[in-house]
Amino acid sequence: MLEIIQSGGWMIWPILISSVIALGIIFERFWALRQERIMPSELVKKMSLLQQKSAALDNDISDIHGDSAFATIVRVAIQQRMASKAVQRERLEEVGRQIVHELQFFLTTLGTIAVITPLLGLLGTVLGMIDVFMAMSSTNVTEPEALAGGIAQALITTAAGISVAIPSLIFLRYFRRKVADLVLQMETQAILLIDRLAS
Repeated sequence: MLEIIQSGGWMIWPILISSVIALGIIFERFWALRQERIMPSELVKKMSLLQQKSAALDNDISDIHGDSAFATIVRVAIQQRMASKAVQRERLEEVGRQIVHELQFFLTTLGTIAVITPLLGLLGTVLGMIDVFMAMSSTNVTEPEALAGGIAQALITTAAGISVAIPSLIFLRYFRRKVADLVLQMETQAILLIDRLAS
């Protein structure tokens, strides 16, 4: 494995660093975007039992997963329950935008890795081919072994770049879809809560 990495030339190192960053982001997003962390089932159940004149409503909500994104939306909805529906929706949309921004954290970096690693691989390919042609022009090459280094660099960096880009792109699309699904669920529950508090 080390021999293959060394054969890839210096361009293999940015690709390897990108792969480590992408892997870290993927694990972090799996942890951060868990359903139970964003929208705890205990809080969702409590939502269905809410009564308009519950005296301990604010305390109950803050006690249950107070750091979750959904709990933030619930607290805002409760705080704005006396305001008009237009104000309630505007405030919830504002909070929702902040939450979406937090849920999409690192996804731009993952997308950038998905785009640049094939380009880094292509650059490595070009540099490897330049080495091959320079070797051919500077000496009278008759044996293929003399060209093997440049060809190996060209192939290895291309393969490495594509190998990092494909899973990065797959997980980027997966996480974006997951964020969209979570946001839709929270919006639906928030609208139900507004209607329940207004009734």
